[in-house]
Order: sequence, then C-alpha cells, then structure tokens
Amino acid sequence: MAEHADTPTSGKARQDADLTQGSIFAHLIRMAVPIAIGLLFQNLYHLIDLYFVAQLGEQAVAGVSAAGNLMFMVLAASQALSVGTVALVAQAMGRKDTADADRVFNQSLGVSMLLCVATLLLGYLFSDAYLGGLAAGAEARRAGLIYLWWFLPCLALQFPTVVISSAMRGCGVVQPAMLVQLLTVVLNAILAPVLIAGWGTGLAFGVAGAGAASTLSMVVGMAMLWRLFRRMHLPITIQRDALRPRRDTVARLLRIGAPSGGEFLLMFVYMAVIYWLIKPFGDEAQAGFGIAMRVMQAIFLPAMAVAFAVSALAAQNVGAGLPGRVRASFRTAALTSCGLMALLTLLCQWRADALLGIFSQQAGVLAVGAGFLHVVSWNFVASGLVFTCSSLFQALGHTLPSLLSSASRLLTFALPAIWLSTRPGFTLRQVWLLSVATVAAQALFSLWLLRGEMRRRLPHAAAVGAPA
Repeated sequence: MAEHADTPTSGKARQDADLTQGSIFAHLIRMAVPIAIGLLFQNLYHLIDLYFVAQLGEQAVAGVSAAGNLMFMVLAASQALSVGTVALVAQAMGRKDTADADRVFNQSLGVSMLLCVATLLLGYLFSDAYLGGLAAGAEARRAGLIYLWWFLPCLALQFPTVVISSAMRGCGVVQPAMLVQLLTVVLNAILAPVLIAGWGTGLAFGVAGAGAASTLSMVVGMAMLWRLFRRMHLPITIQRDALRPRRDTVARLLRIGAPSGGEFLLMFVYMAVIYWLIKPFGDEAQAGFGIAMRVMQAIFLPAMAVAFAVSALAAQNVGAGLPGRVRASFRTAALTSCGLMALLTLLCQWRADALLGIFSQQAGVLAVGAGFLHVVSWNFVASGLVFTCSSLFQALGHTLPSLLSSASRLLTFALPAIWLSTRPGFTLRQVWLLSVATVAAQALFSLWLLRGEMRRRLPHAAAVGAPA
C-alpha cells in the first residue's frame, strides 16, 4: 500500500523534472543553487558545533575531530545508496519508466533502514577502540568518546534521509531537501549553545551537548522530510510491501553505488592516516587540522553542488539516449566548477587566517590550520575536476573508474607520507605538499578514465541502467 495518495503529478512538476530538454546551463544552475544552499546548511550544522566545542579547549576539538572522522565511514555506506538511487531513478525517469524508478527507490529505502540499525550497534560496540588508535591524548580520547555516543543516532539517520533526498534529486526536485536542511541548521543553532554552553539553563553538557544537539536536529529534520515527501505529487511513492530488499534490485544499486561508497571509505582511511601521522605533534596539531578540514569542506560547497546537480542532469540524458547532451553537461559543469574553485583558492591564499580565527584564537592551532589551507588550496581546481568526473561516472552507471581514481590517490599519498614520517626533519608541510601533488595526479587520471568511459558507453546510452 502506498504511503501517500497516488495523485498524478501535475504538468508543471513533470516539466520541472524533465532534464532532457532545454538549456543545460540553466538546468545545472537551477539544481545547483538549492543544492549549494542545502549543503551550506549541512556544513553550518557542523560548524556551529565546532564553534562552541572550540571554546572548550584544544583537547575537546581534537577529540571531536577524530570522532567526526567516523562520518566518512557512514558516508561510504550512505553514498553507495545515494549514488545508485540518483543514477537509476534519473535514468528511469529519462526512459519514462516510473515503475522502475518506484521499485529502485523503495528497495533503497528498505536497505537504508537496515543500515540505520547496524550503525547504532557497531558504533556503540567499537567506538572506544577506534578512538584509542587516533586521539593524541587521554583527554582528547575521552572527549571524542562522549561526543560520539550522543552523535551516533544522527549518523544512523543519515541513511533514510539521504535515500529520500537522492530519489527526489533523481526526479529533478531539490528544493524540499534544502528546506529541511535549513530547518535542522536553525534548530541546531538554537540547541548548540543551550546544550554545549548552558545558555539560558546554566546546565552545560560540553561535548555531549554537541552530539545531542545534532541528533535532536536530525530527528526533527528526518520527520519533516518524510512528511514533505508523502505530501508531494512525485512519480515515486513509498510502498510498504516493496521495502523488503530483493537481490536483483539491490545488486543494481550496488553495481553503481558501491564503488562511490568505496571512495568515501578510502577517504576515511586517508583521513585516519593523516590523524595518525600528525598524532606525535600533539592535540594542538590535530585541533588545527580538524578546524581547517571543516572550513575546507565548507569552501568546497559550490563545486560539490555543481557535481551533485550534473549527476542527475547527465543521468536523465543517458537514460534518454542523448550522448551529445551528456558530453555538453560535463563540459558545462567542469568549467563552472573549476572557475568557482579558482576563486576560492584566491580566498584561501588571501585570508586563510581569518576563516580559521572564527573558531579558535590559539596561536598554535591557527598556525597549523592556516599552513594547511595555504598549501592545500592549490589543489582546489584539481578537486573540482575530480568531483565532476565522479558525477559523470555515476550518470553513466559505471562508478568503478571513480573508485580506481580515489584508490590511486590513497596509494600515491599514504605510502610516501608514512615513509616521510620516519625520516629526520619530518614536518606537517611535507604532508600538505604531498597532498597537492597527489590530487593533481588524480585529476589527470580521472579525466583519462572518463574519456574512455564516454567513448565506450555513450553510443549505447539508451540501454544503460535498464532493468535486467
């Protein structure tokens, strides 16, 4: 039985969801702007916590940053569902096959519920052991553990939230998810100072309050997104009897999504390697790196929004068998993304210290964070290309090349970095410089892989992603 009335989609909604006609740049901007706003709110969600946690001292920041790295593990699994859902739903919409879009969405939602439960169980069982290997000191480890225990429900709810938002994006609809993210950020902004610092109550819960504020905000956001989805007249519906995972449909989702999920798993390993490398430099270094990473993630938002938008845009045109529009979508997105990233590089070269000073005034923390941004910002343009190529692999329905690209970066970074850490005179700047070189190499590798995939797959685009 459907969870909401099976009302036909209005002509206007149908027109908005069709990305196979009209201006590519206009479609890209129409989708990217609300996605960027939504991503901004999502990052503000974490930056607000970081601001108040930073007032608790460098040990608290170091612990929460190390614990927050676990988010990449959760993102790995949620990304596998998200990418598979966006690609298959968008391709089905391009073929005008709403039955397949409906089937894919419900199967993805069912799997997300299972992963939600698994995240809670595994997180509570192994969080202490995880933090023991990364945190620089006992106080940082304790702060990270307390934060994580309250933050885990927020991580678990990422799965159904991501699936519903991704299905909407596959249909060409992005505004509802953006509005929900706005709500959660506003709520988190209200709860964070109350629960962390005790504003208005006198009861300050510290890092536990940071985790609790995020979790409570996510619970409200998930409930709102669920309600909005049920009230919208989309071609896809929630059907209880279709939620139980079926091997064939889940396999289709994972064929596309698993490699992209693997990219985030590699990112988790990459970040863990960095935290391990800088562990001997103490809490100050880990705090500076943790703050700078949060700031950099916020800086990446425009390019990520363009990448998220072009995945659905190109996928609908793959499903419709329009290879010319697929290639044009890539060119438009790549130029837009790289232009934005070039401007952001200049910003970091100019005022990196000001961006970091919002969160900490400790000289040692600021020195590490500013040093990181000054060097790593030179790879921003290359990162924009990597994001765009990854989205096109998703649209083509073959994301293994994207995983190979990420693996090449981890290999070229981790082994030399570990070797450098054993040499006399090892410095953090050497790590940052190595990161720039490996991202540039990854961008070239991604472009080469994408060129081959387009040559092989676009002549037969109409068959890509069709049901078995």
